[in-house]
Amino acid sequence: MKLDRIDIKILSELQKNGRITNVELADLVNLSPSPCLMRVKKLQSEGYITGYSAQINVAKLGQTLTVFTEVTLKNHRQIDFARFLAAVEKVDSVIECHLVSGGYDYLLKFVTASVVEYQTIMERLIDMEIGIDKYFSFVVLKSPIIKAHMPLTSLFSVDS
Repeated sequence: MKLDRIDIKILSELQKNGRITNVELADLVNLSPSPCLMRVKKLQSEGYITGYSAQINVAKLGQTLTVFTEVTLKNHRQIDFARFLAAVEKVDSVIECHLVSGGYDYLLKFVTASVVEYQTIMERLIDMEIGIDKYFSFVVLKSPIIKAHMPLTSLFSVDS
């Protein structure tokens, strides 16, 4: 499926507000409601829209700790990466995992209840012998900018 500028605009608006009504969405993208709904359903069936969720203000629930962790593996065979990922994806506190270029292999984002909980998780991962050579932790003190959406219309400028 080749996307046009209207499809990109639909995706852009939906990521900003997944609860928008079809009539409101259609108005924002300059379509009538029926063709707009057909496009949304097509975007869903083609896998461009993978789900809808609520953004939770976790700070209202209680205190948390966010930690970015650089991880370097001892070996760099495919099986080493697979073993590491299999273990890390089972850790609920890992909310992001990125394979990166540069001086380390992975950048992980943890959200835990405390430093003690984070350290316990890291010690458990080390004890599992999943190939971690070293890791560096960066505790987040404040997050002045967090965007829940990507700039789709500027990333993917499409002719109509």
